[in-house]
Amino acid sequence: MPTRSVDLRLDVTEAAGLGEPAHIALTITAPGAPPPDPVVCFAKPGAGYGRGYYTEDLPGPGSGAQADWHAARGWIFVSVDHLGVGDSSLHDPERLSFAPVIAASQAAETEVRQKLAAGTLIDQLAPIPVALTIGIGQSMGGAFTVVQQGRHHGYDGVAVLGYSPLRTQPPTAPGLPPLPLPWVPRDTQLSDGVVTNGPALARIAGAEDAPAHTLPMAWGFHYDDVDPSVVQRDLEDYPARHDDLPPWGSATIPATAVLWCLAPGSTLAEAAAIRCPVLVALGERDVLVDPRGEPRAYESAQSVDFFVCPRMAHMHNFAGTRELFWRRIETWADWVRAVRDQSGPAS
Repeated sequence: MPTRSVDLRLDVTEAAGLGEPAHIALTITAPGAPPPDPVVCFAKPGAGYGRGYYTEDLPGPGSGAQADWHAARGWIFVSVDHLGVGDSSLHDPERLSFAPVIAASQAAETEVRQKLAAGTLIDQLAPIPVALTIGIGQSMGGAFTVVQQGRHHGYDGVAVLGYSPLRTQPPTAPGLPPLPLPWVPRDTQLSDGVVTNGPALARIAGAEDAPAHTLPMAWGFHYDDVDPSVVQRDLEDYPARHDDLPPWGSATIPATAVLWCLAPGSTLAEAAAIRCPVLVALGERDVLVDPRGEPRAYESAQSVDFFVCPRMAHMHNFAGTRELFWRRIETWADWVRAVRDQSGPAS
């Protein structure tokens, strides 16, 4: 089925509450013909990445863009730049805690759904007043999806891709010590100097075998069949990306919210409040410390599905097995529809 895309910028000044103009940039990828059983998917990228992570045919051993793949199967796929990311409005990164970032996304997505119901989202797309609505997020985007659903309960199901509310830690290659990442409590800024694992960070930084690799995240982010030149382009200067910005990247991140995502248990209250079906999906090399323990985080969920994709690392959409990953999301969405039809929306 042919697909079509449109870019939108939606004003979220009031919702963000930052005292300055704010907007969210999105790309809507839709099927060429009205879908008989519409699925609306809101997709959030990880730190250092923009909505191009979903809309671009990323280099690697696989092929195709996730947004196009789902839209060709009848989905309306909405790729979202978070506040402070990509083409969305930029603000003082320290002010971008969960509150404004999540509120901005919620407001923008609500407007998309209203336009979809009124038939004004995309030309020649008939009104769709009722659709199965799911949220997916990769890495940091997974954290934001968890927080948004735990607070607003707007999705019929959520897929958390390569993120753990319990403990997220990017792995290093065998034989190398762990990456020294700070644990910043949710009620503080990095500039406050409150880092709960400070002594551990100091020991790692002072170790004689501390990582000297120029791309310490490469092993965990990309599987062995991804061309080294692609890995270099993706991770050189990551996450700041000051120089040659790839089409899937973002030169900015919502710094405070990103740091909070890395602290163990930082989104656990929202995860425990999610009542709809959840999909936990990851690559065989990923950032979840205890993958098979993840269902414990979603104690109120109607169901928790679990999938580990072979020959895939943390950056799923670069992998040769990317289509298998997308198929798992698609089959899970069918299950979410069945649950909704039996019990009604999870909200």
